[in-house]
This record gives sequence, structure tokens and C-alpha cells, in this order.
Amino acid sequence: MSMFPNAQNFKVDKMRVHSCQHVHNTVDSRIDGWDMLLNNVASNALHNSRARFDPPKCDEDTRVEVLNELTDWIQDREAPQRLLCMTGAAGAGKSALQQTIAERCSNSNILGSAFFFSAGDPTRNNLAYVVPTIAYQLGLRNSALRDAIANAVKEDRLIFEKTIKIQMDGLVVAPFERLCARGELDRNSFPHAILIDGLDECSGEDNQAELLSTIKHCLLDNDLPFRIFIASRPEWAIRSALYSEPEGHLYRLAYHIKLSDKYDATADIRRYLWRRLQDIGRRSHDGRAQSPLWPTKEDIEKLVAAASGQFVYAATVVNYISERRGSPVDRLRVIINWTPEGTFSPPQRNCTRLLTPIEDEISFYLPAHTR
Repeated sequence: MSMFPNAQNFKVDKMRVHSCQHVHNTVDSRIDGWDMLLNNVASNALHNSRARFDPPKCDEDTRVEVLNELTDWIQDREAPQRLLCMTGAAGAGKSALQQTIAERCSNSNILGSAFFFSAGDPTRNNLAYVVPTIAYQLGLRNSALRDAIANAVKEDRLIFEKTIKIQMDGLVVAPFERLCARGELDRNSFPHAILIDGLDECSGEDNQAELLSTIKHCLLDNDLPFRIFIASRPEWAIRSALYSEPEGHLYRLAYHIKLSDKYDATADIRRYLWRRLQDIGRRSHDGRAQSPLWPTKEDIEKLVAAASGQFVYAATVVNYISERRGSPVDRLRVIINWTPEGTFSPPQRNCTRLLTPIEDEISFYLPAHTR
């Protein structure tokens, strides 16, 4: 270190030099807490996750009635019931409806958060990731809320090891209510839709029940603006919650849509099959498939009957026929030949019958959540 640059012909006697360095490490507490939150988020569960690329969605002009009912309910902030539970069998189209609603809400800037469960993904079948993932998305909607959530994590670094009720109170309810009380957050304009798909694919019925209980005690019992839409197969956890009182703690709080009872998807499935197969025919190199007479009305009606109102059968058929390495005409004929005659079984059984003779070839085309 040079202290006297360019100095000449001078003498320094008995000088003491003290060198002091001050190192300032500034930790951004907001980023610190937010990063901890990110470590507990299931990014695969987001509605626009790359891991869920090309997720099932409703085709144009299909499921119009139920989509309108769902959309109207979500947009009506004044409706007394703030929880909607939609139940239906596997293959009824719940995930396609939920994805379509998520995209509509996102485009309308009213999507607060979404979580898509999946039994085959360890981050999407685990209850531990649900609240952090919801809190993360809500924080993205408002910078003040993001700071409040990050501070909550910093103040309790073990919060992710605690019950999901404590997590929901600490990461969602308390920060939101505090900001509203200070006038830093407008509850009337905040994105208010919270969507949860495939509750039945959360590992463990007790965990499913715990999530429903947490939603009730934390989000519904408090004066919050959120409207929560849950889709699930009618398994024990959601069925028992929706039972009549006193057993069902959501009985009077939830608006319940039973897909199998209220909506007949037969016309939508027919429209879906016509549109998809005709599109496959136009893109095919097989001249037979390009004929306006393909597919025949009889073929379509046989497939519609076999579907029994469930989209999973129709989707499997379309996925199989669309494989470009084969002729769509020949592939359709394989399916028609193995479609049961007469009285049709439930579509899951029809899928099984369809798979039995050509299982190795066609099982790949069955939607992942039904494999």
C-alpha cells in the first residue's frame, strides 16, 4: 500500500500505522424469506408449469354449460358460498375443466393461485407443498403481500415443519388481513380465485381431510375474499366433508356440482370425436382418411356409446388414432372391432376391454392419471 506517492528525500520516524477495514454484509431479509419459501414450492403443480405442458383442456364448444356455471360462480364475489366442490368419476373431465377455468381466470387477472395434484409426482401428491405454493402465487400478485409473506417466513424459519393450518394462518391469512387493515391491499380487486385439482391424488385420505379442514377454518371462517374451487373424485375425504350435518363440516358452506348427475357429456363427446378425427384425417397421408365419408356416423355413434359420458375413453381413442406412424383408418377399425356390443359398461371397464387385446400398443395413449 503506497501512502506517500511521489514523495522524495524525507524521513518518517517512529510512525505507527493502523489499517482498519470494515466489511458490511447486508442481508436482504425479504429475499432471504422469499428464497426459503421457494425451496418449499411445487412448481410442477402450477397451472402453467412446463412439467404439465399441453395439459388436458376443454375443446372449443364443449362443456359449455358447466364452464359457464363455474365461471359465473367464480366471478360473483357476492355469492354466499365461497367454496365450490366438483366431484366426478375418473375420466369425467375434471382436470380439463379445472385447467380451462385456470386459464380463463389467469386471462381475466382474477387467478390467485392454483395447485394441480398428481399421484405420480412426489411434489404434487404431498400435502407439505400445498400452502407454500399457494402463498408463493398470492405473493406474486402484490409486492406488499410478497414482502409480508417473506417476513413471516423469516420470523419463523421452521414454519414449513408445522401443520398446514399454522402455515395457512401464518403465510396467507395473517399477512393478507394485516395489509388490508393498513389499507395497503384492496381486498375487492385482489385476484380471488384459488383452484385445487385432483384432491383425491393427494397421498393419504387423512391428508386430504386435513386440507379440507384447513380451508374451512382458515379461509372460510375468516372474512377473506377468496373463492375456492376444488375438483376431486368422490372419495372418502370429500364425501364425508359434504355429508349432511353434523358429520359434514362443509355441508352448508360448499356449492356442490356432481358431474355425473347434473351434466350429460354425450353431445360434447360426439362433437369432440367428430372434430378430432376429421382433423386427423386432413393431416393424414392415407387417402382413405381424407375422404369426407371418414369417419362414418356409425363409427362415431359406437364410440360415443362406449364412452358412456366419460371423456377418458374418447381421449384415449383420439390419442391412439392420431399416432402418425400408422393409418388412422386402420387404427379406428382396430378400436371399433374391439368395442363391446350391446349394453355398454362403465368407460373405465371399456378402456380395460379395449386395452386387453392390444395392451402393449395402446396403453401408452391412456391419459396419465388413469394409467
